[in-house]
Amino acid sequence: MKLTDILPIEKWIELEQQIHEQSGLNPTIYDTKGVSITRTTTWPNALCPEIKAIPKGQTFICSSAHQNIAGDAESSREPVVEACDAGLVKIVVPIFLGDTFLGAAGGCGLLMDGEEVESFLVSKTLDMDEDKIEELAKSIPVLSEEKAWDVARFIKNRIDAIVTAYTK
Repeated sequence: MKLTDILPIEKWIELEQQIHEQSGLNPTIYDTKGVSITRTTTWPNALCPEIKAIPKGQTFICSSAHQNIAGDAESSREPVVEACDAGLVKIVVPIFLGDTFLGAAGGCGLLMDGEEVESFLVSKTLDMDEDKIEELAKSIPVLSEEKAWDVARFIKNRIDAIVTAYTK
């Protein structure tokens, strides 16, 4: 059983668009291996495409954050809101059909209110000038913790509706 068994790709893309409209995040639907099933991207800032364009950034910042946060979401069966190593918020909502874990839905790329980008770590990981990282970080929108949890609940409600519709 996989995500496309319960909903076609086009409908998962629609959910990603709804997540982006609701939050401004870069939304993604992930399979059980943490791979995007839609291959769509909506950059919420100028820093994220720089991080993802460099293999070390993708591996050591984006992928490792997803593995850790998605692992927590899978274990708890609940949404998780945390920061990646770059300091940006990542929301992950697990998708279960009964006891079968199918993947996750969520988004990333905004800065939690009161937090800042880990420019030194990003600079060292990407082998990029820290001043450039700080300049790119100025483009990152901020959201409150309350808004982040509102988005997590929105995603969970949409996922619950999708799973319920499939099981009927």
